Order: sequence, then structure tokens, then C-alpha cells
Amino acid sequence: MIEGVIIKDLKVIPDERGRLMEVLRCDDPTFCGFGQVYITTAYPGVVKAWHYHKKQYDNFAVLIGMLKVALFDDREGSPTRGKVDEFFLGVHNPKRLQIPPGVYHGFKCISVTEALVLNCPTEPYNYAEPDEFRLA
Repeated sequence: MIEGVIIKDLKVIPDERGRLMEVLRCDDPTFCGFGQVYITTAYPGVVKAWHYHKKQYDNFAVLIGMLKVALFDDREGSPTRGKVDEFFLGVHNPKRLQIPPGVYHGFKCISVTEALVLNCPTEPYNYAEPDEFRLA
């Protein structure tokens, strides 16, 4: 696995009223800061890729639908430079994926319904100078 990437099982607690799933806690050993929380979606078959961040860690969890998430390590000096990882996240595989700075990432919605993705990045979005670097 790419150095610095963390994949964590999310425990779903169901009862007769519905279900609860904790995504990220400040007392979790993998917690590395809070910037904001946002939701993005992807329609079936849609790909959103490739970009990386210089400072920001992402923490993805898929709440509805399924995604195939791909990562590529292009960090100079990384022992896993050149490595590709793929993860399947979603309602059928509840996990939190932490992506470190410098790792390219993207995803494809592989469910027949729109995927709803929660991200808890470590940095707030800077509209004046976004920490987002895309492949042309």
C-alpha cells in the first residue's frame, strides 16, 4: 500500500430506528486535523480525477452508492513512488480512506445510483489559492 495511506473499517451500528456510523473522531490515532466537512456526489459511471494536495489530507467515506477510488504516488523520495492503489468504498464496504498530501487521487461511481461522498479534509478550502493541483 502507498506510504501514508490509511484505510479504516467503519462500524455500522443498526437498530430498529435506523443506523449510526462514526466516520472520524478527534481521539482516533489517525486524526491529523480539521479544516472543513463537505459532501460531493458522482453520477453512475462518472469519473472525477486526477488531483493532489500539497498540504491537505483527505478523509473520504461514501455514504450512499459505491466508488472505486484510485491513488497514485508521485512523491519524490517516497518509498512507494510509482505505486497505484485501488479501493472500493461505499454502502457495501463502509470504510474511511485517508489520503496524504502529494498522492494523486480520483474516483469513479460504480453503483447504479448517485454516490454521496463525505470528505473531512485537514485544511479549509482556500478560494484565493486552492491547494489543488490537477493533471492537465
